[in-house]
Amino acid sequence: MTAPSVSRRRFASALGAALGATVVRPPISAAAAPPEPAGSAVVDLSSNENPYGPSPAALEAMTRSQAVASRYPDTAEQATIEAIARLHGVSPDRIVLGCGSSEVLRLCDAAFLGAGRTVVAAEPTFEAVLHYAKVTKAEPVIVPLTPDFRHDLPAMARACDARAGLVYVCNPNNPTGTIVTGEELLAFLAQVPAPTTVVVDEAYHHFVEAPAYRSAVETIERFPNVVVARTFSKIYGMAGMRLGYAVASKANAEALRAQASWSNANVAVLAAAQACLADEGLVARQRERLNRTRRWLSSELARDGRRIIPSEANFLMIDVGTDVKPLVAAFETRGIRVGRRFAALPNWLRVTIGTPEETRAFLEALRAIVPARAAAA
Repeated sequence: MTAPSVSRRRFASALGAALGATVVRPPISAAAAPPEPAGSAVVDLSSNENPYGPSPAALEAMTRSQAVASRYPDTAEQATIEAIARLHGVSPDRIVLGCGSSEVLRLCDAAFLGAGRTVVAAEPTFEAVLHYAKVTKAEPVIVPLTPDFRHDLPAMARACDARAGLVYVCNPNNPTGTIVTGEELLAFLAQVPAPTTVVVDEAYHHFVEAPAYRSAVETIERFPNVVVARTFSKIYGMAGMRLGYAVASKANAEALRAQASWSNANVAVLAAAQACLADEGLVARQRERLNRTRRWLSSELARDGRRIIPSEANFLMIDVGTDVKPLVAAFETRGIRVGRRFAALPNWLRVTIGTPEETRAFLEALRAIVPARAAAA
């Protein structure tokens, strides 16, 4: 006689209660870094975050979500998936949620890579796909950027041989801010073998103003091997809340869901995401205020005679004429955090676009630390 079935929720709850009664949790390490004091004057321009944070509607939605904090987020997950599906004009079964878009990238690695497979990526680019691929034992195939700091798509397509499980395109690219145009993307997809999954990371999609740009979501019907990753961390200002999603074919979406954990998004961020998607003018407002500051900084840097990489994202890369590492420390002493060193572009400093006040503070510090003549030398 078979035992009665037990739901995964009840089983997890019972197991958690049992473990909670017996496990002794270690004390917090004394070596852990203390939190920054309230009112800290640190200007953080290091991680491409949105300095304006969530919209008032999103904040209100997060506050209201406390009323259902004791419940699992199943209903909120489905409502958010349906809202995202409406945004993209696809069926809900083609949307997969993630704890930030970085989890979506991990799911792609888990679903489409393994020992004996390769993952093709540009250098430099966002490293998450290559980092997670180590767990799958996949072999990285690195393709340098073009001289104008863009993806070398023909070379990346040639690298997609029979062993290639996944090829990663970050568009706009982090850290350079450069884009792949719609025509370039279509030509690339036509060259990539159908068994190779093409992951297009569009974390910075909402900042792009170039007419030649197209979202890869538009290509999935023609090229079902495409998976698009999006996030609520950037334009929506919710990096700390952790929510991203994938848009994919039904088959690939199912492959990703098979690798995902249960309830990988919390009720607060799901409520906030729905509020963001309901605010039709939010993206345009955020894009305008951040891109306006980026254009101002670009013009000031040009006036100084500094070399920059034209960006379509909420950050800029600046040629400082010397290794970035000691300069990062120099900015830190002035209360400003800037981007880390990228091995492929060691003389290029990445700075996130902050508020106008934060961006002016950065520019003043840059002019003091690396005078324009020294940078141009």
